[in-house]
Amino acid sequence: MRRSPEVLEGGLPVLVAALQECCGITRLRAHRQARGWSRPEVIVRLAALAEQRDGTRFKGTRELLRTWEDLGAKPREQALQLLCALYEASPADLGLASSAPVPVPPPQQPQPPDPVHEHAERTRRAINRNLAASTVSPGELDLLDERLDTARRLYVTAAPEQMIQHLLGDLDDIQALAAERQPATAQSRLSELTAIASTLVADAYMKLGRLPEAQRWYGTARLAADDAGNAELRARVRVQTAMLPYYYGPLLAAANLAREARLLSRSRPGPTAVFAAAAEARSLASLGDRDGAQAAIRLAKDLFEHCQADQDDAWAFPERRLWLYLSGAHTALGETGQARHAQRQALALYPEGHTGIDPALLRLEEAMCLVIDRSPAEALQLTVHTYDRVSGPHRTAILGARARDVIAILPAQLRSGRPARQLAEVLALPAGQG
Repeated sequence: MRRSPEVLEGGLPVLVAALQECCGITRLRAHRQARGWSRPEVIVRLAALAEQRDGTRFKGTRELLRTWEDLGAKPREQALQLLCALYEASPADLGLASSAPVPVPPPQQPQPPDPVHEHAERTRRAINRNLAASTVSPGELDLLDERLDTARRLYVTAAPEQMIQHLLGDLDDIQALAAERQPATAQSRLSELTAIASTLVADAYMKLGRLPEAQRWYGTARLAADDAGNAELRARVRVQTAMLPYYYGPLLAAANLAREARLLSRSRPGPTAVFAAAAEARSLASLGDRDGAQAAIRLAKDLFEHCQADQDDAWAFPERRLWLYLSGAHTALGETGQARHAQRQALALYPEGHTGIDPALLRLEEAMCLVIDRSPAEALQLTVHTYDRVSGPHRTAILGARARDVIAILPAQLRSGRPARQLAEVLALPAGQG
């Protein structure tokens, strides 16, 4: 939405402050939204400004701008000067005077069903469909994109049940627009959004151990990715799907899906190619293919070295996730020294108080290394301690499956002992309990 000249000239600072306060967004993002600019439009304006000022090329992207606006990343000096010139503001005015990260508000607890609220949502979506009038504006697509960006950030720490509810609301709005065939570019973008959101829903169901639902949602995500025609997106959905057979079997299916994703990505440096190689390494290691796993480990590391820094959300593959996957591969190969190094590297990169399950998975792989190194009693103690420290909503089936892997490799006398039996009883409870 474009702002009137009166707003831009007389009330812009007030509008920026109001947007920041009511929407809980950063000052940098508020400056953009106050002017009614989309992220792609800001990138174009910054590029033109750089060319006009000194003939240099501005290499920023929409994703990079998002990290500045939402994740607290600080632009380099040249980019900061361009932002200040574009918005006619100081670094302090833009909220960029300090390098301290912008805190992300904690996820809200899911609310009980409210008939009035549900009616209001149905009415709002019907209005949006009518306003679309068989086409969708770039601004509306940007709004959906930003909502999904928020969901991707929340997904890193939020409980799976909560995220399913959150994502279904986003998908309802996406499908309200996609139901009426849009121009090719808009339809492709809606399919991309559908693929991403559907993959996250599938992943949440997988964590909960609800395998039929996860399988169906992964299938929907693959259909949407294929419809979008984006090769990298098709690869990403496939490597995400490989997580289901990796944790619940069959392992060969996980290796095949990861390999297919790697081939689709053509091993071009990027988060999807790194993800695919790391997932393939972990699956091949679990299958006992030492040579194949080690080759995939080397490829994943090499691709990551040539990969630009990625954002930190559920659709990213930052360094800590690479170390998580390498930990799984080295643990399966019995290479405990390298596995422990990967575990230390990964855990050091998770922020204090991180509520997701990845740190717990790393601790359980540390326990497996203890068993391999003939310290089974210490391994069982670490497994019990790790599982006890995870909050109820995050005690999902995927975590239980990994804890059972530790129990399965314990010596017989420890498996039949009281601590192991008590842990097995807790693991038998429905996901989210214990």
